[in-house]
Order: sequence, then structure tokens, then C-alpha cells
Amino acid sequence: MHIVNSSDCLSEKELQRLRAFSSPTISNAVEFFQVRPRLTGVTDAGIRCLFPRLGTVVGYACTATIVSGEPAVHPRTVSRRAYWEYVSTFPGPRISVMQDLTPVPCGAYWGEINASMHQALGSQGVITNGTVRDLDEVEAIGFHFFSSGVQVSHGFAHLDAFGDPVEVFGMQVSPGDLIHADMHGAVVIPHEIAARVADAADRVMLDEKPMLAACRLENPIDELDRLISKEY
Repeated sequence: MHIVNSSDCLSEKELQRLRAFSSPTISNAVEFFQVRPRLTGVTDAGIRCLFPRLGTVVGYACTATIVSGEPAVHPRTVSRRAYWEYVSTFPGPRISVMQDLTPVPCGAYWGEINASMHQALGSQGVITNGTVRDLDEVEAIGFHFFSSGVQVSHGFAHLDAFGDPVEVFGMQVSPGDLIHADMHGAVVIPHEIAARVADAADRVMLDEKPMLAACRLENPIDELDRLISKEY
């Protein structure tokens, strides 16, 4: 199990700067550094942000896997207490990232109880390819839900393992990865560039201003053709 090195963690001031940007802007900013392919480290179109009014969340990933399509084996091979201690002692701010290993989710692991419990352990929300429920109650406590959908039953959903790399919505996540998420989805910010991404995001927004201004011209085509990349 990997725990993020404290030297990788940004200061609260640096994290607050990142929260000021949308996840698409952060994704564009990461591209400036050319440290990975464009479709790596970002979620695909399957993710749903259930509570967009809660705004942007930035945190370090606490990872786990669940199984929702069949009952848990007995005796259990994973300690729930050890998992809770893992979440509670992980460097913060935290966000839970949980992969449902069942190909088509068969029950919601996340509802009012798990959201409240994880919030008490220091997590701000969850990104899961599984399903969620108890939406009114969970939104009321300010816990973020990013999921594949909503389901009425918890089915057989149970904890399978924790502290290992996972994949949700095409995004590979290791414990301690820095994640930025909002109504659009989520993006992993590589540690080696994390302290410079906010400045790059400022540059993204600055570079977009002339194009947006051109859109307000009576005849914008010539100016847009000059400004916008030929790769577009």
C-alpha cells in the first residue's frame, strides 16, 4: 500500500488556487507540461456529478474496491476497521476513489451512512464507477457524489480491498494522487507539476480572452482563423 509522501502535498493556499478553476481548465493546464497523453488521467463521459451545486473538490485519493454483484465471502478477507483507519490517517484533504469490480453495478455502496461515515473520517466526497443513493440526505451534509448513476438498493455491495491503484471512468488512480473534480468530471494532477498548474491555468484563461473577444465582433471569422490553432 502506498501513502502519499508529505513532501508531495501542496499547501492550503496552493490547493485553494486550484479550486478557483474548473476541471476543464485544469485539464488544459496539465496539457501545457506534456507529461502524459491527453486522454490519460481524465474521466470519460460515463461520470455523473450528482451535486454540481457543491462546486469544485480538490483532494488526495484514498482508493478502494468494492463488489456489488455477489455476496461477500466468509470469513472476510478485508478488515473494515483497517480501511477506516487508512482513510482517517491519510494525508488531507482527502477524496475517496472506489472502483466497483462488478461490470454492471448491482447495488449502491454509497448512501447516507457511508457518506456520513467517510465525511467523519475526513473525506470530502467519492468518485466511483458504482452507484449511489440517498441523494437528498447526502447533498444536505455537503458530501460530493461522482458516480455512474443512482440505484435504489444496496444489493450485495461490500468492501473488497483498499490502498491499491484503481480505475474509474477510464481514469487510473493511485493512492495519494491529487484529483481535481467538478460538474464536468475529474482530472489527476501529476505531483511533479502540481505546484505549477495554477499558473498554467491562469495562462489558459488569458489565452482564451482574445478568442472570446473575437466572438463578439460583427464579422469574427478572420480574427478567429488567426487566433485559433490550426490543429483545432
